[in-house]
Amino acid sequence: MVLENLKGKKILLASKSPRRYYLLKELGIEFEQVDNFQDDEFYPEELHFEEIPVFLAKKKADKFNELLDENCILITADTIVWCKNSVLNKPNSFDEAYQMLRDLSDNKHTVITGVCLRSAKKEITFIATTDVYFTKLSDIEIEYYLRKFKPFDKAGAYGIQEWIGYIGIEKINGSYFNVMGLPIQKVYKELKKF
Repeated sequence: MVLENLKGKKILLASKSPRRYYLLKELGIEFEQVDNFQDDEFYPEELHFEEIPVFLAKKKADKFNELLDENCILITADTIVWCKNSVLNKPNSFDEAYQMLRDLSDNKHTVITGVCLRSAKKEITFIATTDVYFTKLSDIEIEYYLRKFKPFDKAGAYGIQEWIGYIGIEKINGSYFNVMGLPIQKVYKELKKF
């Protein structure tokens, strides 16, 4: 194991996301994936948009407090897409996903992921932000992507690592992996200090 400070620690990833699982696995860290049981993505309206994903990541972590001891580190994360002064969460329908991609088309948006690392005695939270620039998407391209890839489990209704990212994203400023759902370099850096 590369991170000597994690020897003897039990790492828990509270996420159903296959992308977060993959990214953490690629770090070479042994961990267990646990279901976060969270369907509720409610947050107080007065929060600044950059505070929302940290609030939601901490809310996810709260459900596991009884499992934590000093030898256990829990990782939770939440990602939002901020576009045209509003949050684009996971779409509830095909039509909602279609409208989200129309809003993202020929536009810049910001992907913000909040991460919470928690043990029984310690907690670290942080965010990563990435600006993403989409080219103009045609209605045919949007419909094709939605029908073929069904990105209804993704904030903003798209995955950068899928077809839409190949044809639609002109450039990004920030972490590519953050757009996938976990700013893995920052997670590694914080685990190193935990």
